[in-house]
Amino acid sequence: MTGQPTSSDLFFSETDLSRERALSLTEDALASADDGELFLEYRQSESLVFDDGQLRTASFDVNHGFGLRAISGEASAYAHSAEISEAAIRRAAETVRAVQSGGGQVTPGPAKTNVSLYSPDNPVEQMPFEDKVRLLKQVDAFTRGLDERIAQVSVSLAGEWQAVDIIRPGGQTMSDRRPLVRFNVSVVTQKGDRRGNGTHGMGGRMAYEAFIGEDSWQAAAREALRQSLVSLEAEDAPAGEMDVVLGPGWPGILLHEAIGHGLEGDFNRKQTSAFAGLMGQRIAAPGVTVVDDGTLHDRRGSLSIDDEGTPAQYTPLIEDGILVGYMQDRLNARLMGVAPTGNGRRQSYAHHPMPRMTNTVMLNGDKHPGEIIASVKNGLYAVSFGGGQVDITSGKFVFSCTEAYRIEDGKIGAPVKGATLIGNGPDALTRISMVGNDMALDPGIGTCGKQGQGVPVGVGQPTLRLDRITVGGTAA
Repeated sequence: MTGQPTSSDLFFSETDLSRERALSLTEDALASADDGELFLEYRQSESLVFDDGQLRTASFDVNHGFGLRAISGEASAYAHSAEISEAAIRRAAETVRAVQSGGGQVTPGPAKTNVSLYSPDNPVEQMPFEDKVRLLKQVDAFTRGLDERIAQVSVSLAGEWQAVDIIRPGGQTMSDRRPLVRFNVSVVTQKGDRRGNGTHGMGGRMAYEAFIGEDSWQAAAREALRQSLVSLEAEDAPAGEMDVVLGPGWPGILLHEAIGHGLEGDFNRKQTSAFAGLMGQRIAAPGVTVVDDGTLHDRRGSLSIDDEGTPAQYTPLIEDGILVGYMQDRLNARLMGVAPTGNGRRQSYAHHPMPRMTNTVMLNGDKHPGEIIASVKNGLYAVSFGGGQVDITSGKFVFSCTEAYRIEDGKIGAPVKGATLIGNGPDALTRISMVGNDMALDPGIGTCGKQGQGVPVGVGQPTLRLDRITVGGTAA
C-alpha cells in the first residue's frame, strides 16, 4: 500500500487481497476458536516541533498491517504482519490455529452501530505543510513577546488518521476512521538563577482547525506562560499528612491511574486488583460516582467502536460509593459471564487488545469549589500533575504535582514546588469528604500506558477534598 487509498475498500484496492478472500480466510482460521478477529489497520501520522526559534523536528509516517487473533478458553494466539496479503494472512492462520480447541461455535459478534462520534476526515491532509510551519513560527514569536523573562519556547503540532476494519467469522465487518490531533506550547522563564516551567496542550478527535485558531493558540501560550511564572516563584512544598484539594479537569489523571486501572476486567478476573471480589460493596465515600464514557463526541479517548468492534459505551463503575461495574473487553467479559463494555483497545495492529479506559470521569457533587477551599484550615491545593507510579495489586501510588499551592485558613496561598501525593487508591476513595459541582474534562492530552501499549485517553473530575493524605515535600 502506498499513499492513502480513497476507495471505500481501503485495505483491498492496492493489494492482491479481496474482501471476499479476507472473510473466507478469517472464517477458516477461526473455525475451532471461541472468539477472534482479523484486525486491519492503516495509519498516517505526523509531528512538528518548533523549538528554540527553529523547526527542530518534522516527521511523517505511514504504517499499515493486520493482526489475526484466535481465542480458546483463556488462551489467546496472536499473529501480525506489516504485509496485507493473502499469503501473509495464511501464514498467520497457521500460527493462531495452535491454540484452538473449541467446538467450532464462535462467540457471537458485537452489535453494529451507525453512530459516529467524530468526523472520518484525515486531519493530516487538510492543511499544507508550509502552513503548519508558518503557524508554529507565529506562535513562537507571539509567545516570546509576552514577557521579558521568557528564556525558551517550544511549540508542537501532531496529528494522525487511523483507519480500522475488523472482520469476524460469519462475514461480519466493522469499520472506523479515527482522526486525532494535539497542539502544545511549553515555556521556560528565568529570573536570576531560578527557572520556571509551564506547558499547555489541547487536542481531540477532530481537525487541526479546532485548536489552531488565533484565539485558541494565543490562550494556550498565555496559559503556558502563567504556569511557568507560577513555577518561577514557587517555594518548597511542605511535607506531612494534610488535607488536599484537587482541582477540576486534568487532576482526574490521579483517578485514572490510582483507581481506574484497578477497575479493568482483566485485573479483576485474575484477582490481582485491589478491587477484586468487591462488586456491590462500598469502596468509596458517599457522593462519589465514577464512569468510563467512550461516547463523548470528538474527545481524545472516545471511540465509535473499540478495537474488537464493540460500540463504545457509557459504563458506570462506582455509583454513590458502591462498586457497580468493571471495564471489559470480549475475552474477559465472556470468562466473567458479563457483557463487553466497548473497552477492548490496542495500540496498533501489532498488539493484542485488552481492557483499557476511554474517558474516565468522576461526576459532579453538590459543593461549590470555594466552599471546599474554605473548609481546609491548612493543606494543599493541587491543580496539575505530572508523572506518577501505581501498583495495581496494592493500589499504592505516588504522583508529582506540577502546580500546587498552600491552603492557609481556608484561602489559597503561595505556590509550592516539589510536592508529591503518596497514598493508596482504595483508601483515597474513602477519604473524599467533599465533591464539587464544577466537573471539567481535561484539554485532550492524555496517553495511557499498560503492558507496553499506549492509547489516547481522557479524564475529568470536579474539585475534590481528600482528608489526611500524605504529602511528600521539599521544605526543610
